[in-house]
Parts: sequence; structure tokens; C-alpha cells
Amino acid sequence: MPSQARPVFLDLTKIRLPINAVVSILHRVTGSALILSIPIVLWLFERSLANPEGFAQVAGILRNPLGLLLLLGWLWLLMHHFFVGIRFLLVEIGIGESREGGRQTAWSALIAGIASALLLWVLFL
Repeated sequence: MPSQARPVFLDLTKIRLPINAVVSILHRVTGSALILSIPIVLWLFERSLANPEGFAQVAGILRNPLGLLLLLGWLWLLMHHFFVGIRFLLVEIGIGESREGGRQTAWSALIAGIASALLLWVLFL
């Protein structure tokens, strides 16, 4: 039996992933980004506890518009990773295993991550 050539579709801009896949990929990306951000967060924490001048320096960094934007991004990383992690734990015990349930929990985790990051960011302001 001759082998037939399979079609190859490599245009990544046209491939539409389901929301479950997008959330799963973002979970891995946010986990990696959180691990890579540990030295920066520890430095900011150490600096803020060193003395009153260090605290003022860290507060100045975080009150800067770029610092506020980075803080919002970091809060989203943390919250997204948290809520999608809970989603994966729920799937492990049988909640949200169906196609529709998986879609609903994926959207819920995505929206909860964004909403909680924005809420924490506004509380920080």
C-alpha cells in the first residue's frame, strides 16, 4: 500500500485553537514568567524592607507609569496562573470534563484572572 502524502498546513495565523488550548498554553507561559520574575520580586521585597529609603525607592518604582503597567502584567500572570491551576485541579476530580464544561471553566478562569488582576491593581493605586 503506497503512502499518501498528508497535507501540511503551517500557516499559524490561520489555525484557530479552542479556548481550552489557549488557556492551557497561557498557563504554561505564565508559570514560566512567574519563575523568571522571582529574582526581581525578591529584590524589590528585600529593598523595601531594608530601610525607609529603600521602601521609598520601591514605592517610586511601582508608582511610575511603567512600573504600574509592569505591576498590572505581573498581577495578571499570578492571577491567571492561580485560577487556571484551580481549573485543572477541578478537571482532575471530574468537574468540567465535558466539552462544554471545559469551555465554560476555561472562559471562567480567563475572565476571573483578568478581573482579579484589575481589582488588585486598582486597590494598589
